[in-house]
Amino acid sequence: MPNHIKTDLTDYVLTLTINRPERKNALTQEMYGLMADAIEGANDDRSIRAIVITGEGDLFTAGNDLGDFASDDERKTGKPPVTRFLEAIMNAETPLIAAVNGPAIGVGLTMLLHCDIAYAADTADFRAPFTQLGLVPEAASSLLLPQTVGNSMANEILLAGRIVTAPEALACGLVSRVLAKAGLLSAAQETAARIAASAPAAIMKSKQLIRGNREAVAARMAAEGKVFAEQLKSPEFAEAAAAFAEKRKPVFKD
Repeated sequence: MPNHIKTDLTDYVLTLTINRPERKNALTQEMYGLMADAIEGANDDRSIRAIVITGEGDLFTAGNDLGDFASDDERKTGKPPVTRFLEAIMNAETPLIAAVNGPAIGVGLTMLLHCDIAYAADTADFRAPFTQLGLVPEAASSLLLPQTVGNSMANEILLAGRIVTAPEALACGLVSRVLAKAGLLSAAQETAARIAASAPAAIMKSKQLIRGNREAVAARMAAEGKVFAEQLKSPEFAEAAAAFAEKRKPVFKD
């Protein structure tokens, strides 16, 4: 089986690497499941005190694998792995640090809203082309992104598909540092190591206090998920997926 999610545990820091560069690190349900397993498992694993998420190659992630999501075979029974992943990052007790090594598309952007710290390479950019794919925001981004970057920029990103550069992401608070790509992962791991060296209970309780009550976030994520699932079955998404496969612009009808 391909090792599309690489794991490395060193000195209490678990690094998860999205490892599908031949497909621009696009995420399948299987990959979401593997990441969910790792993040959920860390909650009760005393050998893990911080988690770093990064991508292999030149991209962080191109978002969802459209071919995989066009099929509902994996969603016929039980909770979809993507839902498990989104809930895992929302509820994670272990600090999450993103090292965005290149373009972050769709969930590559929205997952950052649940990470405690996000660093970006100077080659990174950020985009959420949900409406261009016949879809809607996910990961509670319709709530959290306006809180992070302001309503106007959030609407540009979520409605108009605006591409945000790394310096813009730093200026609006989407990431806290922009670094040369060569030093990005080591910087993220150094920060994770400092967290791992701190008092574990104090770190966990501090994260809980900073994060605050998540009921509104969970409710928004659930509401988005319902509409997202409906749109996956819509003619709009079918046209977007076909256009993507045929390398043409989609034509949406009223």
